[in-house]
Amino acid sequence: MPEAHRQPARRPGRLAAGDDRLRAHRGASLGCVQVGMLQALDEAGIRPDLWVGTSVGAVNAAYMAGRPGPGGAEHLAGVWRRLHRRDVFPTPPLRALRSGGQGLVAPDNLARLLRTHLPYRNLEDAPVPVTVVAVDVCTSADVPLSQGPAVEAVLASAAIPGVFPPVAIGGRHFMDGGVVDNAPISHAVALGATVVWVLPAGYACSLAEPPGSALAMALQGLNVLVQRRLAHDLEVYGDRADIRVVPPLCPVRVPPTDFSRSVELMGAARLSTEQWLGAGMVGGPPPGLHDHR
Repeated sequence: MPEAHRQPARRPGRLAAGDDRLRAHRGASLGCVQVGMLQALDEAGIRPDLWVGTSVGAVNAAYMAGRPGPGGAEHLAGVWRRLHRRDVFPTPPLRALRSGGQGLVAPDNLARLLRTHLPYRNLEDAPVPVTVVAVDVCTSADVPLSQGPAVEAVLASAAIPGVFPPVAIGGRHFMDGGVVDNAPISHAVALGATVVWVLPAGYACSLAEPPGSALAMALQGLNVLVQRRLAHDLEVYGDRADIRVVPPLCPVRVPPTDFSRSVELMGAARLSTEQWLGAGMVGGPPPGLHDHR
């Protein structure tokens, strides 16, 4: 196992090419899996000098960028322990369907949650640089956002198509970055990363049965894109950076709309990551789709 190291002190906003970057994945309620991984990495002294996230990964990345140093992951775990489905996905109103709205769920609850817990107003003010990735609805381009209002940027990166409405920023409309680049390894590498830690959340293995709701089905559709793109990026960027994929929990039978098992999933992810680090970062289930049947 390469020696775990702390990042040297530096001025906020500076990027040092060659230092570690952490790329966070997506997965709705399964974002708690990332938190368990982060707790294990934090305990090992692995603290990146840049955060890059998409969808729920953008939520976690933005939070961690505001709390550098030891203990940030534990604080984030405290937030996740208190989360309920209604805090993110309130009951979809039927009037959204009747009125032709662009999303079934109003983002007000998620926006309130972000305003409560992000300790900075603009992305460029984060103590550790952070970039969140969203997709331009009209051009289909994936766009890295590293400046401007933090809450709006994270909401844009997490705007699951058909579930949340797109978010307008600077005259452009954005939706979930996972649609085009769910594994923003490419953006981490473009920012100068030579070591990238990837935290997969979501389904790495096949489901026992189809999702039971429209919301869960929409999330599963994006999770399929997540796994396909991750495999592609590992192949394309593997010779340009040291990409370290933390093994996903496997199998996971918790739907991405269920927040009731966050404590259980965080604990399992923390333990599995500790074991993986202790074994020299070898072993564990593969990051791509596979079948347990």
